[in-house]
Amino acid sequence: MKAPRRMAAALVWCALAAGLVGCTTIRQARAGPGQKLDPWENFNRKVFAFNEGLDEHLLKPVATGYVNVVPQPVRLSVGNFFGNIRDVWSAVNNVLQGKLQKAADDMTRVGTNTVFGMFGAFDIATEMGLDHNYEDFGQTLGRWGFGAGAYLVIPVLGPSSVRDAIGLPLDVSASPAWLINDGSTKLAVATISLVNTRASLLGATNVIDEISLDKYTFIRDAYLQRRRSLVFDGDVPEEPDQQGAGGPASSAATEVGGAASAPEGAASAPPAAASGPEPRRP
Repeated sequence: MKAPRRMAAALVWCALAAGLVGCTTIRQARAGPGQKLDPWENFNRKVFAFNEGLDEHLLKPVATGYVNVVPQPVRLSVGNFFGNIRDVWSAVNNVLQGKLQKAADDMTRVGTNTVFGMFGAFDIATEMGLDHNYEDFGQTLGRWGFGAGAYLVIPVLGPSSVRDAIGLPLDVSASPAWLINDGSTKLAVATISLVNTRASLLGATNVIDEISLDKYTFIRDAYLQRRRSLVFDGDVPEEPDQQGAGGPASSAATEVGGAASAPEGAASAPPAAASGPEPRRP
């Protein structure tokens, strides 16, 4: 009974907070297209530095050791297992967004991989041509018309926005670890999920370290641009004030500026692990 209660509490929180972000969106829309996308930059940079230190001294070494010890096929199966559970929550969000065909595809994936893929350890559905349609509640809020709000870096969890942070409690309540009542088992599942996700991002973070002069700005712009693309399923409408602007920063700024003419609104990145884009929730 505890898991449904946690889910209900998270849903109430999201409903109340969504109302607040709606008011914030209206104020931002009135403020015009010049609304700054990162008004809390000083705070965000401090949290970003903390996350980077945590990653450098704890998460990355653990993930590197995990890669050295655990064979790649096993790591892939672990990721597939968690992905199979994530498909269930994705189906719920696709229903909430009115994407019924994608929701049906998600549940077909879950059924196929659970029955024929040893409870999701093997991704049979992808081999059959059914790809992931990962959706979270932050994307759902975006499809409902809520603007992204200001950029926000969350301790341990990493890059986010006001809207995505509001959806986070419900996303976490639907994660495998939070559906388990036993404390030690919950911690073990959450740790495995985090370490496996961080291990999968080792290559990406190495590339970011090499190419970015300002890692904070690079990750911020990439995160906001990617989240906007996910909300619109890659078909991002061009805003009038965006024409001729170009670049990730201008695209991200338009999102933060408020509700778009069409409903607006994606690891995550697993945040602290990579302090970079996606997939945002274990």
